[in-house]
Amino acid sequence: MRTRHALVLATVLSVSMLACRDDGPTGLAGTPKDGRVFIDNFIASDFQAFSGSKLDAVSLDNTVKFRGTASLKVTIPAPGSYSGGAFVASAPRDLSAYNALTFYARSSVAATLNVAGIGNDNTGTSLYTSERNNIALTTTWQKYTIPIPLASKLTSERGLFFFAEGPEGASGYDLWLDDIQYDSVTTITNPRPTMTASAITTEIGATQQLSGLNVTYAVGGVDQSQSAGAAYFNFVSSAPAVASVNASGLVTVLTAGTTNVTATLGSTAAVGTVALTAVAAPTVAAPVPTRLAADVISLFSNTYTNRTVDTWSASWDQADVTDVTIAGNATKRYANLVFAGVEFTTAPVNATTMTHFHIDAYVNSNSNFRVKLVNFGANGTFGGGDDSEHEVVLNATSSPAITAGAWNSIDLPLSAFAGMTGRQAVAQMILVGSSPITYIDNVYFYRVATPTAPTTAAPTPTYAAGDVISLFSNAYTNRTVDTWRTGWSDATLTDEQVAGNDVKKYTSLNFVGVETVASQINATTMTHFRMDIWTPDAIVAGVDFRVKLVDFGANAAFGGGDDVEHELTFSASSTPAVTAGSWITLDIPLSQFTGLTTRANLAQYIFVGTGALNTLFVDNVLLHR
Repeated sequence: MRTRHALVLATVLSVSMLACRDDGPTGLAGTPKDGRVFIDNFIASDFQAFSGSKLDAVSLDNTVKFRGTASLKVTIPAPGSYSGGAFVASAPRDLSAYNALTFYARSSVAATLNVAGIGNDNTGTSLYTSERNNIALTTTWQKYTIPIPLASKLTSERGLFFFAEGPEGASGYDLWLDDIQYDSVTTITNPRPTMTASAITTEIGATQQLSGLNVTYAVGGVDQSQSAGAAYFNFVSSAPAVASVNASGLVTVLTAGTTNVTATLGSTAAVGTVALTAVAAPTVAAPVPTRLAADVISLFSNTYTNRTVDTWSASWDQADVTDVTIAGNATKRYANLVFAGVEFTTAPVNATTMTHFHIDAYVNSNSNFRVKLVNFGANGTFGGGDDSEHEVVLNATSSPAITAGAWNSIDLPLSAFAGMTGRQAVAQMILVGSSPITYIDNVYFYRVATPTAPTTAAPTPTYAAGDVISLFSNAYTNRTVDTWRTGWSDATLTDEQVAGNDVKKYTSLNFVGVETVASQINATTMTHFRMDIWTPDAIVAGVDFRVKLVDFGANAAFGGGDDVEHELTFSASSTPAVTAGSWITLDIPLSQFTGLTTRANLAQYIFVGTGALNTLFVDNVLLHR
């Protein structure tokens, strides 16, 4: 099992009983250029156990040793804890004459040492940390080398050596260290520094600490990589007026623009560039909503009373959210946004009477801002088997479109979330952005009152009369229709006028049969079936309109053995889409009625409303070519 290690510690334990003193060959212990850390005992240094580690893990062992009189025995505890700490010099040392720290180690079992390194003085302010990870240990003594990334930096260093290790598998083990010292190693060659390449979008006035700095060396001909503190490097901003970089790799953003930050280790250029884009934060608040409170279910807005939201950044997301105030208005600011999970599972929203979802978003990129809504279904439980969801993608060419560097007031019909097949327990919203910094405000569901009847007439057909067989239209001479509501229908029919135009109105619609049995229609030369429909009912998942055509065949008799028929379905996601409150022209190629293999004796036309589609206005029912 690998374990954590602490470079910044809340508490420090100095194991003073092990802090023996020894006069080395360079003079008194602790002389500035002394490179010894532990050779038979501590050389003017203390071992300070890391916070949370096994405090008594380190002891002197006079039996197991590489050479001399003693080694350091490290007891690695069982799962649940770890051993680790720093060897801190009692006075700063000048280590600039050396190029590496070396040590010998062995273990009671084959193991992997989590981390060993230099430059950690256990103060939380260490500048020159460098560490190797996942160091293979064996049951025999082996020599290990940690190159110094840039020795000229270590003229006054107290952090001599540190390590951290946890149990291997289900149990602990013993680890021995000996002859820990700084040295000049002639087999270290070919340093290859790197900095993790990245593209960062941030705001004027922000700071950004550069990280992901590593160096790979050939040590005895074998490549070996280790991390290195930013202070070892020299950084350059290609546009210092946009952002400056200090000696510790802290970037300060000064003005809007772009810059590339590069690094060198001594005279060697590091591979990898940080491309930074600096943008201005919004200074103007999002537009104030004007919808009536009675028509709104709000999650976040100064204008309305908000429902309970459990979190604006769930534990499983990749985003950092803060509450900010812009021009006196409360706003959510997302940084490092990959995707943000907003959860209101404690109080899911019943949006069955709502028609739209609204959010104001301020983004710095107009490509692919995504909004996903998740409904937990009738049981109100995530993963209960009836969850449904849908994601809408918005960008510079979508409708609505997204504009970078401005507030975008986004109004989405809930019918656009076609995959969310229910709305009774909407409990999650997931935001995905190509803009790492995104502001949001005025997040709410709302309803738009749909007229109960059309106020304008259906579009007037313009086909030549010679190309039309009309059943019902003021634009043409109509053929004889036996009935617009058969006795076996489940609907109510009234004849009405809209803007002076005749229409058929069906209410309590389940299904209705229209018949031309007495005067069957020969449509063999026609190519399309057309009708115009209008409904006040919300077209959501599970709500659709269906039309069926029935041909009685050559014998012109129902049930004569040669009847054929076909039904087509139109919904919010069909082409054309059915929406509430608008005339929809269904101009359907007869070829789409694939089951209608004959057309010489059309005798029935059946209209069906499913789900909550109860009211339907119909006009311009005809065939044409």
